[in-house]
Amino acid sequence: MPRFYCPAPLVTDSPLDLPAGAARHVQVLRLQPGDAITLFNGDFGDADSVVQGPCQTGEFSATITQMGRSSVQVQVGPYAAVERESASSVHLAIGMPANERMDWLVEKATELGVASIQPLMMERSVLRLSGERADKKVAHWHSVAIAACEQCGGNRVPRVFPVKTLPAWLQTLATPATDTRWLLSLCKGSAPLHQHLVHAKPANTLFLSGPEGGLSPGEEAAAAAAGFTPVTLGPRTLRAETAALAALARLVL
Repeated sequence: MPRFYCPAPLVTDSPLDLPAGAARHVQVLRLQPGDAITLFNGDFGDADSVVQGPCQTGEFSATITQMGRSSVQVQVGPYAAVERESASSVHLAIGMPANERMDWLVEKATELGVASIQPLMMERSVLRLSGERADKKVAHWHSVAIAACEQCGGNRVPRVFPVKTLPAWLQTLATPATDTRWLLSLCKGSAPLHQHLVHAKPANTLFLSGPEGGLSPGEEAAAAAAGFTPVTLGPRTLRAETAALAALARLVL
């Protein structure tokens, strides 16, 4: 059954005009009045916090009742308290890879169940964003996350935070740390991530991963001062987006 993200209050047995994006999607799929769809409006909580607590999740059945040239009305049906998220809440802070690779990372991280994504500019970053261009990219990545949720069955859309530099972002973190913080490091002596997961996966994790080439020594020192423990994924050198997703998969699956 087609699934649509609807960022509006959903109430059983009430009519609803779908938002423009969802309405266009219905029309692209050539659905008709009488067709059944699924609606969800969940996210990972308040926008001002990096690590969020649980929020309402689940989905509603709905039936298309009217269609106009650019509008779609549905009748909202029963609510189903479906939970498809991991018990571990993982928040990914990533040194942005270039353009299409970042799109791919957002899509796949959403499919895996990431709670939020913080795009970062670091000393070795190729992609540099600011001002209106950065805002447009974040809006685009949010739409990528929505599409991924619609496809994979997730009912919580991860927040994609505004682009920040690494130093500016580190200053926003709570001190002392109230979550588990790991840094993907290329430095010798970093313990494999799986060794930290032998007994249990933490409930809330903040995972920091750099761009191609990793963090600079100064950036690693700043992250360590903010409570991040360096970890490695093994002896192979992975692309930035591959490494971040490999770590995420270990933490949520």
